[in-house]
Amino acid sequence: MPQATWNGAVLAESDDVVVVEGNVYFPVSALRREHFEDSQLHTVCGWKGTASYFDVVVGGQRNPDAAWYYPTPKDAAKHVAGRVAFWKGVVVR
Repeated sequence: MPQATWNGAVLAESDDVVVVEGNVYFPVSALRREHFEDSQLHTVCGWKGTASYFDVVVGGQRNPDAAWYYPTPKDAAKHVAGRVAFWKGVVVR
């Protein structure tokens, strides 16, 4: 089962993932919410829309903006609605 980990903690785990441009998007329901805090960062992708970010927090250590999602994706990216992807050292297997 695909799993996202950082600093020894499981952040998300699910068989229901979507891969887009090499990034694995987990359903929001698969997140271990205690490890996520809202970030102020927003970026724009030309075909997916505006992304929002979470800081990942494990054992008092913070990985800023390490998870992202598209709250209102464009039509071409509707398949990532309600899903979260990772980067910045988060391991997805």
